[in-house]
Amino acid sequence: MVNDRYPIGEFICEENISKDQVLKWMEEIRLLPSQLSEKVCHLSEEELSQPYRENGWTIRQVVHHIADSHTNGYIRFKLALTEDTPAIKPYNQDEWAKLPDSNMPISISLKIIDSLHERWTYLLQSLTDEQLKRAFHHPDSGLVTLAKSIGIYAWHGKHHLAHIRNALN
Repeated sequence: MVNDRYPIGEFICEENISKDQVLKWMEEIRLLPSQLSEKVCHLSEEELSQPYRENGWTIRQVVHHIADSHTNGYIRFKLALTEDTPAIKPYNQDEWAKLPDSNMPISISLKIIDSLHERWTYLLQSLTDEQLKRAFHHPDSGLVTLAKSIGIYAWHGKHHLAHIRNALN
């Protein structure tokens, strides 16, 4: 269902994920930093302080959240590639968004996202079909393969780009 909370709809994943789909998602992850920077780098402090929906995060918090979330995602990938189906620890994103560093200039998180995505994309492009089947265990979501997780993070970036676009319209 498309709404203010899920402007592009919720993430839906086919059971059998094709290699072409994975490659498309990898490209979306690669492109996110430039797309995000294009949307937010020119914004005023007033615009950055605007929530994307009623009772939602500000645009500034969304940018910092992407840095937090995708850093966690990258670490989850590395854990899944180096351990046998590790259990990962979720984090309370709403509480993280309230921490003082969420008030910093967005340029800090844009640098993190840019560097992280460059490194993440390099890692993703090296994955074999067998590695794409590796997984981690999320306490809420259960077993998540790396192929599916690539889709989740590609969706996540587009999801928050849509939040920002909606807040500015």
